[in-house]
Amino acid sequence: MIGFGTFDIVGFAFFVASWIGYHFAVELGPHAAKSLNMRMNLRRARWVREAMGRDNRIVDTQVMNGLQNGTAFFASTSLIAIGGSLSLLQSTDRVVALFADLPFGTPTNRAAWEMKVIGLAVIFGYAFFKFAWAYRLFNYCVILIGALPPAKSHDERDAARAVHEMTEMNIAAGRHFNRGQRAFFFALAYMGWFLGPATFMIFTAAVLIAMYRRQFASDAARVFSYANALIDHAAARKASDE
Repeated sequence: MIGFGTFDIVGFAFFVASWIGYHFAVELGPHAAKSLNMRMNLRRARWVREAMGRDNRIVDTQVMNGLQNGTAFFASTSLIAIGGSLSLLQSTDRVVALFADLPFGTPTNRAAWEMKVIGLAVIFGYAFFKFAWAYRLFNYCVILIGALPPAKSHDERDAARAVHEMTEMNIAAGRHFNRGQRAFFFALAYMGWFLGPATFMIFTAAVLIAMYRRQFASDAARVFSYANALIDHAAARKASDE
């Protein structure tokens, strides 16, 4: 590869493997059900069931509007990031000289720098498409909220179908939003490549560990374990009293 050494290729391979491995661990692996995202999917399903029992669903539409606004913010941020990344191509010579003078930087040539910048823009482009699609899916969720049958008078079969559609659409929207955020985090790791392949791998490992801990060992993840422990303790105490 023009402008890239063996160490660069190894660093990039480690970056790609980390992204794919994290995706597998959080969404497809044997422990994926214990991830924070999957546990929140169960709460999304519970939310839809609760909405089905309400005649007035203004609260549900307000919650959905909040999700839409957050997604729109990240989508617009992705476009800004793409523009900022591509603007670096206009000052390639100055930036290459600047990084060459840094004590912890690795000398690079124009072709390698431009390919790295384009790669960063591609990551932000991927994030934009994920956020844009998530926003569209949240729009569909609003329509499905409106399509939920009345709480007090409805056919059970139609109600079950409506709840299933709303739940799956909500989960799909959240999945794409999470993948967009994941691209943002790995974009931070990718920026370490501008300082050299060693820094690239260090940044990638740091981001991977931080994201993995947030999914499986963070305070937010322990909330559900603590709540389940309280429920089990209350159930056991009630059984012993009886």
